[in-house]
Order: sequence, then C-alpha cells, then structure tokens
Amino acid sequence: MSIRHGLSVKTGGENDMEFLFEILIQYGGEILIQLLIETAAEIGLHSMGETFSKPKNPVIATIGFALWGLAAGGLSLLLFPSSPITNPDWRRINVIVTPFVAGGVMAVIGSLRRRKGLSLIRLDRFGYAYVFALVMALVRFRWAG
Repeated sequence: MSIRHGLSVKTGGENDMEFLFEILIQYGGEILIQLLIETAAEIGLHSMGETFSKPKNPVIATIGFALWGLAAGGLSLLLFPSSPITNPDWRRINVIVTPFVAGGVMAVIGSLRRRKGLSLIRLDRFGYAYVFALVMALVRFRWAG
C-alpha cells in the first residue's frame, strides 16, 4: 500500500480481496436474511394452518393465533390508524383488559356453540382467543397514534 496526498491507495491483490470479501458479506447477508424469512414463513404457515384443523400440538396452534393477531393488528392499523383512546395510561390498561374481555366473549360463544352441538374451533376457547387479542392489542398499542 502506498500513500498519496494523505489517501491510502491499495495495490493489486488487496483490492481484489476486499472486493471479494465485500461481495461475500453482502450476498451472504442477503442469503441469510432470505433463509431466516423463509424459515419463519414456513413455521408461520404451518402454525396458521393448524389453527383451522385439529392440531396435535397446542404450542404450534398458539403460535398460529399469535401470528393471526399480528396480521389482524396490522390490518386494523390500515383501517383505523389512530386509537380512539388518547390517554397513554388508558391505552396501557386497554392492552391488559381487552384481551381478557375478548377471550371471555369467545369462550361464551364457544360454550353456546357446544350446547347447540356445533363444531368448535380453537378460537372458541379462552386461551387461544386471549393470545390472538393480546397480540393484536400490542400491535395497536405500539403503532396506533
């Protein structure tokens, strides 16, 4: 390496190695990001699919309902970008109270469906409805202005 006018100038092999390293880092990073996103999508799609069927693993179904809550929260932001609750303390309380209310309402609907002999889905149970509503409430709390 030689120095001209206060700037360092790399010679031959150093430029080639730096260029190669830069390409490997950039493309390697892109590939890693793609693989991570595709893996997350694979897990998400399987867990969402199990929310509609009788899943063997309740953890996967819970993850699916959390993802559905995330999607519902995002969609709700498109439709209602600002929260009707302007007080920050009341918004925090809303994040706690609303999922319990939604879970309770869905549990009541589930019990009514059970009494009528109708088929139930997991969302008809308190826990799954709570997870869905909690994630949706958290999304709205964070991004609704």
